[in-house]
Amino acid sequence: MTRKEKKIDFVLFLITSLLILLGSVMVYSSSSALADGNDKFSSHAFFLKRQIFWLVVAAAALFAAAKINLERIRPLIVPALLGCLALLAIVFLMPEIRGTHRWMRIGPVTLQPSELFKYALIFYLAHSLSQKGRTLDSAKAYLWPYGVIVGGGALLIVAEPDLGSVLVLLGTVIVLLYLAGARLSHLIITLGGSALTVYVLVFIIGYKKIRVDTFLASVFDPMMASHQVKQSILSLSCGGFFGVGLGDGIFKQFFLPEPHTDFIFASIGEELGLLGLTITLGLLFGLIWRGIRISIGQRDRFHFLLGIGLTICLAVNMIINIAVVLGLIPTTGLALPFLSYGGSSLAVSAAAVGILLNLSRQRARALR
Repeated sequence: MTRKEKKIDFVLFLITSLLILLGSVMVYSSSSALADGNDKFSSHAFFLKRQIFWLVVAAAALFAAAKINLERIRPLIVPALLGCLALLAIVFLMPEIRGTHRWMRIGPVTLQPSELFKYALIFYLAHSLSQKGRTLDSAKAYLWPYGVIVGGGALLIVAEPDLGSVLVLLGTVIVLLYLAGARLSHLIITLGGSALTVYVLVFIIGYKKIRVDTFLASVFDPMMASHQVKQSILSLSCGGFFGVGLGDGIFKQFFLPEPHTDFIFASIGEELGLLGLTITLGLLFGLIWRGIRISIGQRDRFHFLLGIGLTICLAVNMIINIAVVLGLIPTTGLALPFLSYGGSSLAVSAAAVGILLNLSRQRARALR
């Protein structure tokens, strides 16, 4: 391997750093009014201070993942996956936060087990599907072990409730199975079964039915959209080309719900305008493009599936979040990687990029 090939992908590192910097600025800008106007927060910089703590954690996770020997950790993949499944069950023993069981508190730290499970599952699938003799020719291969593990994890996440994370999980798994050689007919059956399950959950059991009904009504009459979506669209439309100015947004002041988390893309649109949104989308696309290029340059099947799985997971998460902000799909509660306020999402996403940087040092050919 040449000296050049041993270097990490600096472009990917730069893009990630710029996204995190932009996210930190927008978290403060979009949350300062909320924190300043609420007695339970210590200061206007409450959310920024907590985000900076997670930035340190994320930086440590990124650099550790970039240096780790991926082959040496393969024996730990299955125990780690089982541990994440256990956390998904333990979270129901924890007190509710915002009416859900998505998070668990460990001292001053709040973790989201579903974030850990998504990426642990990617590691497991890449490890399992790259083993010699492993094929997807038979339908039994989908039921055991993949169907049991994916289905069990998905059901626990649905019960939290967190349908958005399940959609990211299923989207990533289906693409990974396709790239690993799964038959198209099997994938169509899998998609059909997943769609039927979602239909039963929503329209028969009633899971998130109000959100879905509201979205379907808004397709024919935009004024029937949910409060979050209407405020999001108004926020975006007020930004114009250059935006109203950093810190000068109006909708974050108790009009737009979650302006620093789920709807931070709308906050960017209002304050930085179409120009800011274009730059943001360019950075997000650049990150995904570098991840794809790194992955297809791998000689090893495990490294390829791992890299492409991490990249797909980030991409699906980004697409769903932005689609919600634009009113294209029902609200899901997903954060926008690297930009939204939130510790687990930032740390795990940074670790995923660290793995991609790790793989970029092992690529079979120069990517530039």
